[in-house]
Amino acid sequence: MSDEQEPPRDLNVGILALQGAFAEHQVMLKKLNLRHRIVIILVRTQEDLAKCDALIIPGGESTTIALLARLAGLLDPLHEFKKTKPIWGTCAGAILLAESVENAKKGGQELLNAISISITRNGWGSQIESFEAPLEVEGLRESERPFHGIFIRAPVILSLNTSLTGEPIQIISRISTGLLPSSQTVVPTDEDDTDPRDPRTIVALKQGRHLLTTFHPELTKDNRFHEYFVTQCVIPSLRDHA
Repeated sequence: MSDEQEPPRDLNVGILALQGAFAEHQVMLKKLNLRHRIVIILVRTQEDLAKCDALIIPGGESTTIALLARLAGLLDPLHEFKKTKPIWGTCAGAILLAESVENAKKGGQELLNAISISITRNGWGSQIESFEAPLEVEGLRESERPFHGIFIRAPVILSLNTSLTGEPIQIISRISTGLLPSSQTVVPTDEDDTDPRDPRTIVALKQGRHLLTTFHPELTKDNRFHEYFVTQCVIPSLRDHA
């Protein structure tokens, strides 16, 4: 039976609701108009997480989110969750999905090691150096229409690392270096910052079932990224485990 013939089932999409922009993600998910009904779960406990088919980790402060997750007894369950279910990390959430981080706060940063990248916190600079930029995004509905990227103390991807699982990294969007703030310090001026192979220009990627964006799709009025997560990560993952 094809997917079009199968009766749609409810999708339980969790949002880690310990700190950060979780309410904004909730609003965006409610706007989706798909065959499957989205049941939104604000995740604060292990019991909440156990109900979820997928999880969004919002922007906020990555060290604080990790600390609160540990205090809530969620870190070990999150490590188990990532093995079979999709996670989307935005901004601070992207940092938590990485396997290593630079510029961490004193005491280090706990990570989920779900995506094979190295990342740096506040890569473009401080709060006043936040910026917005139109992005070309592969795979979005109406992909010819740019997505409005909002970068607030955004992390920067430093390298794509060898995957221990063998799953390739799919680059979904890069930012034009001409749109970066002149004060950003990640790409040295004596290097060729137009090289499309430079990982520091990557702002969205997918590896296996997991999705990562270094910006904030939830702060726009455009829910195409939320639609992408559900249709390209959540539904295929359920199908694979059916």
